[in-house]
Amino acid sequence: MMIPLKHISLLLLLQTLSFSLLSTYEAPEDKEDIFASRACPAFLVFDNAAYLVDMTVELPCHCKPEEAHSVVWYYQKKLGSPDTRALTDFQGTSVVDSSKVGRGGDLRSRFSIRLFSLLIFRAQEEDSGHYLCGTTKGDFFYGYDVDVQEAHRVSFPWSRAQRRGRAAAVAVRAALRSNEDLPLYQVFTSFWPWSVCDRCGVRGEQTRVGLCYVKSDYLHVRYRWTSQTVASCGSSAVPQRFGLTQTNHQGAELGVRSCQVPCPPKSIAQPEHQALLEFLGYNEPAAHGVPVYYHNHPVDTPLILSCPGAKPQHAVAWDQGSRPLYRSQYMEGLNGTFRLFIDTGHHLHFSPATQDDRGSYYCWIQGKRAAEIRLGVYYRLGRKRLLSDPESLYALRIILLCYGGMTGVFVLIVLLKYTWRTVRPKVAKY
Repeated sequence: MMIPLKHISLLLLLQTLSFSLLSTYEAPEDKEDIFASRACPAFLVFDNAAYLVDMTVELPCHCKPEEAHSVVWYYQKKLGSPDTRALTDFQGTSVVDSSKVGRGGDLRSRFSIRLFSLLIFRAQEEDSGHYLCGTTKGDFFYGYDVDVQEAHRVSFPWSRAQRRGRAAAVAVRAALRSNEDLPLYQVFTSFWPWSVCDRCGVRGEQTRVGLCYVKSDYLHVRYRWTSQTVASCGSSAVPQRFGLTQTNHQGAELGVRSCQVPCPPKSIAQPEHQALLEFLGYNEPAAHGVPVYYHNHPVDTPLILSCPGAKPQHAVAWDQGSRPLYRSQYMEGLNGTFRLFIDTGHHLHFSPATQDDRGSYYCWIQGKRAAEIRLGVYYRLGRKRLLSDPESLYALRIILLCYGGMTGVFVLIVLLKYTWRTVRPKVAKY
């Protein structure tokens, strides 16, 4: 049997690429175990970490003994409290599907342990507290003091007059604060840098997170941050006699502003690589550009969509088909009647999902399209249907059309029969 010359050339190209890839591959050298080189502190201290509500929190266990092959994470609201919860299945792993994690659920249903790190999906204010990495015997290696803050204010671009008024107000508050006798502590807002533009080629948005912190020389020595005199406002390092609560400090803030940047030029694949991809049948997904995810959800129930691979420090944007969903219009808290909104953790909420929400949703990460989510909304079996449901209206329309058609046929038959009876005697008489 003769083999076509085209197939022989493709096979030779595939063999050549395979040998070249094998010749250039080198097995990596054994890396040093970070847990063996980093000793755990003799006195357990807590790293202070502050986040916004609805963010996904990742807490790595930076140290552990070599003989410990799995870790157990413990949670305490107050240090030394007898109410201690173990956030694990005592096997070191707990896998949670983040797409099924709702808001306000129990902490046990919103965490996962991966490679000794604890992940908390859509963290809430009540999740603030102490997280300890240890073993089933109760030996602790590393600890975190987590402070989850709610954004009480979302600021958007303002005019020059508003900007001057805001600057004057800040100056007045600064003067009043300087005149007040507060020698124990000072409350301030620490802002993250502005994120990159969350879209390219079209108008996008930039976000900046501001968290509440306290500066004082009287903080608890068992808690540490980048500076020994600074801790977040909700941290246990702040003495209770300061009287700081979530109601009497400014809390967190989220800033949003418009931006527009050009898209980077697309990289052109080498001819031999492109030929190999076409031969293996991968040319169509490569041309599409982004992975596609499918999600089906029951109608009239809340739904939360997360962008795959997004982290708290990333700039994330959402598009409903070709229509961008800007935070200036769909940010949570701007309008209490909004059914579709984006929270501070970059999640897209449907409260609830309806049949009109079916379609494709695109999410952007760091200015690049990252994924396409094709959403399907279905009715549950056995559910009582209402006349306002689209299916009920469609069935009622079909029934009425059939009834009207049958009535028309019946009337037509009666008229034909009546006409035949009235015309037939006259024909017979003649």
